Amino acid sequence: MTPRPWISRRDRRGIAQALVLTLLLVLLSPVRPASASVNLLVNAGFETLDSTGFPLCWERSGWGDNTYTFDVDHPGRTGANAMRITVSATGGGDRKAMMLENPSCAPNVTPGHQYDLSAWYTSTTPNTVVTAFRRDVAQGWVYWTDLVSLAPVTAWTEVSVRTPPVPPGTEQVVWGVTVYGTGVLRTDDYAMVDATQPTPDLSCSAGEACAKGAWKVMPFEAPVRGIHAVVLHDGDVLLVAGSGNSEETFEAGAFTTAIYHPRTGTFTDVPTPADLFCAGHVQLPDGRVLIMGGNKDYPAADLSHGYKGLRDSYVFDPATMSYERVNDMSGGSWYPSATIMGNGDVIALGGLGEDSSGTVATQYFDYSEERWLGIGEANQTWSFWGLYPSMILMRDGRLFYSGSHVFGNGLPGTGSSIYDYQAGTITPVPGLQNKDERDQSMSVLLPPAQDQRVLTLGGGNIDTNPDANALTDIIDLRQPSPAHTPGPPLPAAKMYVSAVLLPDGRVFETGGALHNRADPVFEASMFDPVTNTFTPGMAVDPVPRGYHSSAFLLPDGRVMAVGDNPGDGSFDMRISVYTPPYLFHGARPQILGGVDTAWAYGSSHTVTVDGPILRAALIRPAAVTHSSDPNQRFVDLPMSVDGDEIGLNLTSNPNLAPPGWYMLFLLGTNGVPTVAEWVRVG
Repeated sequence: MTPRPWISRRDRRGIAQALVLTLLLVLLSPVRPASASVNLLVNAGFETLDSTGFPLCWERSGWGDNTYTFDVDHPGRTGANAMRITVSATGGGDRKAMMLENPSCAPNVTPGHQYDLSAWYTSTTPNTVVTAFRRDVAQGWVYWTDLVSLAPVTAWTEVSVRTPPVPPGTEQVVWGVTVYGTGVLRTDDYAMVDATQPTPDLSCSAGEACAKGAWKVMPFEAPVRGIHAVVLHDGDVLLVAGSGNSEETFEAGAFTTAIYHPRTGTFTDVPTPADLFCAGHVQLPDGRVLIMGGNKDYPAADLSHGYKGLRDSYVFDPATMSYERVNDMSGGSWYPSATIMGNGDVIALGGLGEDSSGTVATQYFDYSEERWLGIGEANQTWSFWGLYPSMILMRDGRLFYSGSHVFGNGLPGTGSSIYDYQAGTITPVPGLQNKDERDQSMSVLLPPAQDQRVLTLGGGNIDTNPDANALTDIIDLRQPSPAHTPGPPLPAAKMYVSAVLLPDGRVFETGGALHNRADPVFEASMFDPVTNTFTPGMAVDPVPRGYHSSAFLLPDGRVMAVGDNPGDGSFDMRISVYTPPYLFHGARPQILGGVDTAWAYGSSHTVTVDGPILRAALIRPAAVTHSSDPNQRFVDLPMSVDGDEIGLNLTSNPNLAPPGWYMLFLLGTNGVPTVAEWVRVG
């Protein structure tokens, strides 16, 4: 967990003495069973001080290189005392008004329950956030989550927020207000009450679909090969084929794109300016789609060259349903990755260049100038990252290369690393299993993004073509020295696997094949990030989904799957749609009235609903190809609840929720999500 200042023996002795002197207070502490409307906190108003003059059951917490003081301010909002933190200089780190991690001080909690937290504060800095830690049976005290950012205020102001459901294995929690910038924070009158809603009736009359969900193959086919799929912020789906892995189509210059309209089951053809087959793509902050590179040429019959990458780059505009040319990249790119950064810029890495060799340049798109920087303008490490390397933006602005890639062996060394664009450094990350057999595995930033955990699933190797594996790896990027650890095996071994983040916080994995472009695997499962377990036996897509297949979330909470390109050169044009089990468990909650569409970082927004809500989240819409969507993420929205009005609190960190359009989902206590509302972050 976050480092804390050393507590002297004198302080410990003083705390112990104060605990004895305040036996009655301790007896009223949260070791008793939690019940609704009872404040579970000890010394919530700071009125009892220990022998050092500091509030009993609270500590001087924090880490990093900063200049600070903790003291007791007089008078408090109510009573004699308030806690004050003054940070006069900071070189990193934070200070926390945090309750003591002591069995008699930290409130006991019940896994699965939610708690309403509240406190009063004044602050001279916007760099404040409510932070929670939890005591896990196996791990001890660990960071849990940041709940809500606080605006500067001069008069006493109450902040209230509801926690997510307490994870399994959690015995106690502590929480408080964190200051990570210079300024003065005062807090007083904390409260914590059990806000758990009664368990709703989860009966279901849909048979197997109640537990497994159900697939439907659409009664029509796509007019283009679904090599690339992007969910646009109007709910339509952009399907890009280019030449679609057909040399005859390439020679004819018959490049194709279509927009699928799920609400009507219709398509709109879009003129396609170049062979965008195996290009990179990412959604820009304004909802347009940046597409980079593609196919300049297929391999020569005499083997004098392989695939060649294009320099071309385009922006697709959903408003006009057309491509617009932007300046060329500094080099050709076939199979490049693309990751949006916290400032809205884009970094593209990897792929093959115009001469069929590996691209070693870092290519950087400046969103404000709407252009690719020149080769000398972008920071360079001259490193080759493979093809479609999975590059996931971390909360501190660095990129995590998970080891998921396309075509053959992984990179030399550990096969995984952390890339700091600003510093120009690459730090190896240990622990990835069988790095040379993670070809067309898939990696996802697990829900919620605030937890910074990445899951990598399956994979194979198209060169040596062994049986695909059932390996999974999990990494916690919050650790000082992150390392992969083995996760639970997939229920079935597969490469070309698709993994989709769902509104209930689980990951649906589907599709795949046992060998290179052969032997489809008909299996699907659900992964629960809370318990780190797979639930096997989900309903299976009846259409094979191997090479050049994708699955992705629709705004109505269903999952759409496209594509399959086996070794005989054919392509399956059928579209399948999966209805997850949650849609069979009762009525959807409804968001009543309009929703603000413009969301600034650190802001709060109120929505009105027609029933009790368990959780709220933003999910970034898909831009997926070749088992790769490094920008897919689920951002928790801590809630404050007042009857049918739900306050939603957005993180202040743009690296956790990069700017752009998101699907806003609210999850009812029956586990059923709303239809998404679209909001623009940034």
